[in-house]
Amino acid sequence: MSSDLEKIVNFISKHHVMSLATSADSELSVCNLFYAFDGKEISFVVASSDDTTHIQNILKNPNIAGSIVLETKTIGKIQGLQFKGKFLEANDESLKKLYLKTFPYAIAMSPKLWQIKIDYFKMTDNNLGFGKKIILQAPFL
Repeated sequence: MSSDLEKIVNFISKHHVMSLATSADSELSVCNLFYAFDGKEISFVVASSDDTTHIQNILKNPNIAGSIVLETKTIGKIQGLQFKGKFLEANDESLKKLYLKTFPYAIAMSPKLWQIKIDYFKMTDNNLGFGKKIILQAPFL
């Protein structure tokens, strides 16, 4: 794993909520989702119901964008991650196990799980220097 990808995965591992943007036809949607992250697959695993606007959009257009941010007013500590990818049903048992291990209370809800297969990252990390950007595109490994 490259050192830039390691920095991104480390940042992702310190958080658990993402903002996700979807679109289909003229319908737009933004939502917040709890996630687990699989560093081998470079994928997020999330839970969501079929009846939500964002899932209805995804069934028509699986291309998504999202972000994860560290909320701070200290300029030197600003960190944020933007990503793009494809939103798919999570059919891999290891991804399902990862999500339920991360959020064990979800077992009682029997959630429908989805995979977000990432193909682009852009991370801003002021810890590395003001406005420092790390940009990675698939394939990552």
